[in-house]
Amino acid sequence: MLLDSSAVTRLQRRRLFFQLGFFALFLLAPALNLLRFDLNETQLWFLGQRWSLGIDAFRAGEISATEAALHIVTRAFLPAMAVVGTFLAVAWRYGRLYCGWLCPHFTLVEMLNQVLYRASGRFSVWEKRGPVDAKVEPSAKWWPVFFMLCLMFGFAWAITLLTYLLPPAEVWGNLMRGTATPNQARFLLAGTLVFTLEFAFARHLFCRFGCAVGFFQSLVWMANPKGMVVAFDRARARDCRSCHTDRFSHGAACDNGCPMRLHPRNIKRMMFSCVQCGQCLDACDESQQVEQGRAPLLTWKIDADAVRETLRQRRSDQQAREQQKEVG
Repeated sequence: MLLDSSAVTRLQRRRLFFQLGFFALFLLAPALNLLRFDLNETQLWFLGQRWSLGIDAFRAGEISATEAALHIVTRAFLPAMAVVGTFLAVAWRYGRLYCGWLCPHFTLVEMLNQVLYRASGRFSVWEKRGPVDAKVEPSAKWWPVFFMLCLMFGFAWAITLLTYLLPPAEVWGNLMRGTATPNQARFLLAGTLVFTLEFAFARHLFCRFGCAVGFFQSLVWMANPKGMVVAFDRARARDCRSCHTDRFSHGAACDNGCPMRLHPRNIKRMMFSCVQCGQCLDACDESQQVEQGRAPLLTWKIDADAVRETLRQRRSDQQAREQQKEVG
């Protein structure tokens, strides 16, 4: 059965729902006291409550040393281990799922990619040549929009991070009245400059090489041969020769669809920074199944299927190296 266009994009609509929801949570968390650390009071707020380790109570003689130690273990070490353990367990099985489905930075990366493409026909200023999208005619009028969005998001990032460290009412009140303290003004100016430049010139570079959260997810995922991977049906590799969509008539649809500028048909070790967004799968579905009536060549594999895919990739890679040696 062929997929219609609505079925092809169902995964991306669901992913966008998660992205926008987490993005709103990221912006509103300080104002709602869901998570922030108040430097004025040296106080952590979590889920609307003051989160204390009991150190002040111990200094005041209200609790014993044993009770203070128990508070530190139960309120600091155990919750931190639970959060980190859960996060790494998800990465172990699914890879950089947080990056592709929740990360606020990556949500902006994808948005800015689309605006930049309308301005230049590329998804990054460093690309020499971008995909040819028949539905979009690049126009220079989008350049001011792109740089204004970078500046706007850079400022929003800077002020949001500041509200994680100072009371949001104080930060926004000082900003609206023009009475920000020198330290607040320096933070906002420096933060806006750094984030604006990063959004404009280094979005993908930061995600691939500069983000510690993404890097450790990838390391954990790489260590698990059963982790979810994008599998390529190499037995039907010749079908890629006729791979095209109504949108992208130049190059493979999956390559054009990847926001991280990866090549999804590569072996796992070449997909280190894959964020499991599924856009390559949707592009392959559109090219093969919707437009040509064939089963897609890219699918997600996990557990035993992922192990078989990894082993098959290794054999294919080894055979390719041996052929190169023979030719050489």
